[in-house]
Order: sequence, then C-alpha cells, then structure tokens
Amino acid sequence: MASQYSRWYHPYEINEKYNKRVAYFCMEYAIHQALKIYSGGLGFLAGSHMRSAHDLRQNVIGIGMLWKYGYYDQERNEDQTMRPHFEQKFYSFLEDSGITVRVVVNEHPVLVKAMVLKPETFGTAPIYFLTTDIPENDHLARTITHRLYDPEPMARIAQGIVLGVGGAKVVEALGGTETFHMNEGHALPLAFRLYEEYGKVEEVRKRLVFTTHTPEKAGNEEHDINLLQKMSFFNGVTLDEAREITGMHGHMFNHTLAALRLSKVANGVSQLHGEVARDMWYGNDGVCEIKAITNAQNVPFWMDTELWQAQERDDNKAMQKRKGEMKHQLFDVVADQTGKLFRPDVLTIVWARRFAAYKRADLLMRDMDRFMKLLNNKETPVQLVWAGKPYPFDYGAIHVFNKLVKMSQKQDNVSVLTGYELGLSKKLKDGADVWLNTPRRPREASGTSGMTAAMNGAVNLSVQDGWLPEFTRHGENSFVLPIVDTSMPDDMQDEEDYNNLMRILEQQVIPMYYHDQERWLRIVKNSMRDVVPHFDADRMAHQYYEMVYNY
Repeated sequence: MASQYSRWYHPYEINEKYNKRVAYFCMEYAIHQALKIYSGGLGFLAGSHMRSAHDLRQNVIGIGMLWKYGYYDQERNEDQTMRPHFEQKFYSFLEDSGITVRVVVNEHPVLVKAMVLKPETFGTAPIYFLTTDIPENDHLARTITHRLYDPEPMARIAQGIVLGVGGAKVVEALGGTETFHMNEGHALPLAFRLYEEYGKVEEVRKRLVFTTHTPEKAGNEEHDINLLQKMSFFNGVTLDEAREITGMHGHMFNHTLAALRLSKVANGVSQLHGEVARDMWYGNDGVCEIKAITNAQNVPFWMDTELWQAQERDDNKAMQKRKGEMKHQLFDVVADQTGKLFRPDVLTIVWARRFAAYKRADLLMRDMDRFMKLLNNKETPVQLVWAGKPYPFDYGAIHVFNKLVKMSQKQDNVSVLTGYELGLSKKLKDGADVWLNTPRRPREASGTSGMTAAMNGAVNLSVQDGWLPEFTRHGENSFVLPIVDTSMPDDMQDEEDYNNLMRILEQQVIPMYYHDQERWLRIVKNSMRDVVPHFDADRMAHQYYEMVYNY
C-alpha cells in the first residue's frame, strides 16, 4: 500500500480521524494575494478549506486550474469607471510536479501539466494546478487555461474536461484516491473518466461526492448535449450511453443534475441552502441525498489577533483603539484610490462582494432623497464603501458598479474601490463597522464574507439569507431585515427590503453607534464570540469527513 501511494505526499503525519484519501476538485482557489486564480466566494471557500485541511492534518489534496491571466485585473478608465484588464501572471513558487497527462478535447489530444503548490508555501493541503499552456500544445489548446470562466461556451466545456479528466489522471499518477470531491459541477467530466475506468455507474457513485453552491441559474450550467458530445465531454462514452447513465434525454444537459445523479451524496452550503437545493432537485429521478454543511472561513488566516485578544479581556478601550487602527489601514486605500480622507470616528458601512444583480449593490439608493439625507446628516455622519468585481462580461453588473462610481464622485463620504481580492477583502472587513448584505432571499447560498467581517469586529446588517439564519440574533450580535414574501414580484420585494433596511439604519444602527457605544461594543463582542468556532473552517473540514467522505 505504501508504495502504491508513494507520490501522495503530505509534510505532516495524517490525523487518523481523517485518514481516507480525498481529492478535492475546484475551478478556483483564493489562497494568497499573490496567486490570482479566483473570482469570488467559491474561491474564498476553497482556499479556507485547503488551509483547514492542512491545520487538521487531513489526507486531502486539491486539484485546480492555473489561469494564465487569472480572473481579471479590475482597473479604471479616466473617469474612474471600471475597466477589465487581462495580464499574464508568473508564479515562481509553483513547482513542476513532473506529471503531464493527456486528455481529448473536441476529438484532439491535449497535454495537461500539473504544477504543485507545496503545503509549506502558504499553509495549505497540497494543491495541483493544471495548465495546457505548454509548448507541446497548439495555440488553441494552450488557450484553454488562459481565463477563468471564459465567456465562450466551447472554451468553458474544454476547461471542464481539463479539470475533470485531466485532474483525475493526475490523481491516478499520484497513486489514486478513495474519494473524489467535486466542489461545484465544473469538473463533471471526472465522472465519465471514472465510468471509463470502472464500467458501472454504481462504481462511480461509490467514489464521487458533490457540493452545489448556488440556486442561481447561471451557476448551474446547461449546454446542448450534442455540443458536449462533439467536444469529447463524455470522455469516449457514446451519446446514447451518456444519456442512459445521466438520465438526460432532452436537448439540454444540466451539469448539476447530472452530478447529483452520479454522486453517492451531495451537500448545500448552508442549512437554508440545503433546503432550497432539496426543493430544487428532489423532484428529479435518481438524485442522491443532499445534505447541508454550512460554509466557513479559516480563523487563523482571517481574524485579527490583537482585536480578538482585546474582546477576550473585555477591554473596550483596547478594542476601540485597535478597531481605529484597522480602519486607518482601509482608509489609506480609500485615500490612495479616490483622494478622499475618511475619519475613524465615523460609522463606516461597507458593501463588498461579487457584483451580481440578485445581490442588489445599489439597494441603498432606491430612494435618492432619503439616501442623500442619510449621507448628509452632520450630527450622525456615515461613511460608505463599495467594492467588488462584476463578471467582466456582465454588462448590467458593470453598469451598476459605474453608477455607484458616478454617485460617489459627488460625495466626500462615499467611495467605490477596485481590486476586490484577498488583500483588499481583508482590509474592508477589518475597517468596517457595519457589513451590509442585501441579496434577494433565498438566492444567496451562503455568503461567507459576513463571517470574516464578524471575526474582525464588523456588525452584520443583512437579509436573512445563506448562513445568517444560523447566526443572527437581531440587536444582540447583528441586525437583520424581516423576511419578505418571496412570492411577490422582485420590485415589491426590493421596496419592502429597502424600507426595512433604512428603518433599521435610521432608528437603530446609527443612533446606537453614536449614543450608546457600550451597547454597540456589546453587540460587536457577541458577534465575534458567536462566529467562532462554529463558522471556523476547521468545523467545516471536519464535517466533510464526518458527513460526506465517510458516508
């Protein structure tokens, strides 16, 4: 056995509780500011999972993609509006694993090289990043691993083949694994590689588990089944056989549904999302059990130690002093990007996450007169910061971002920042007094940014969606909007949520911050204490073994 798995390397002795070998497949990982291969929440989650797998000494490796141009660099035009920029990245800390495998894309052979991120570099489980951008491939094959979430459907399909089939072959070259974990459906061709090897759907299901991350249509990919067959997505399986083993008999092929039919068990990423996912998918034949494992974030990576120690001592003065220092660090970025000088003694509200329509970045601006009155109240001033990356080809989301930029140019106490990656994300969470979260319920599967904000003394003000119903106690550790009737049209939901949001801001949050600091700090401390340890990724990584890998 030892020789068979001799290349399955970890620099630590495996904890016997986590001895089963697991290969974790994900399209993006947010590991470090220097490694720009992620877009948003899925990557942040995967990064924390790999850190906690390392900290718990789990027998896990990651399989990902080495994106030559990353996601994109968020830059500005002359008028401060947003411009996506694609720039080649070079990573000196990734090492050639010595593994190159062959996959078939569009009936043509493509070579896939695996570069390894060793655990000692950033404190993660070993992660193997796949690239086709090597001299042995032709130009088209080399472009497969250029851009994360390429807008061209055939490129996206090719990326799934490289991650799924190429990743499976890399795992085989390392000695094999007992469990393959697909973190989202991008790696689905992995299932057809396993089917090729074992010849029975039952054998595939024994080895495959699946996490679904979103109820959004865009996150549950569909493609023309004939296009998938032409692209070699089914890894040599005939179209009739692919239909038979996935139960897909129509024109369109749903990747999430296929993953649920080919896995032994699946999970949603919060308790609410588990319910939503079961409602979405249980009406289909052959779907596996869908459990719920709430996402979490790695505490040692995200939490400010000095602030945590001050709250442990119940030292309000030390907490206020440290929070002021953390706000200064954010405000240095605000000044650098926008030329505005924000004040640490002013209530600072931050909205920062991926820009998407359902997240409603501009909800605060629904009634501009009321919004401006909030902004211009000199007795109880506020400062607002927005940040986040839209998908570079989502022109509606880019329009909202640019609308906020235009508005901010007329207000000294509003800023819109670019470059929402790990470094800026940490500063925003450190510097926020209020972490604002405004999705349309129940479309936010988890929304982990609020966890790391709470770890750093920011109070969540949120719709009760994703992880929040498991955490919030209104007026005690957070502020939450009443649940609206989701059967109403979107515009009516938006109106009700907006009025509730402004009422809570005007009547509770702002007055408490300025006139009852003792109560405010009590909420901050409750928030910090309640978010740890339950929303620490160590709990999450443990539950994956307990509820999924050992299922």
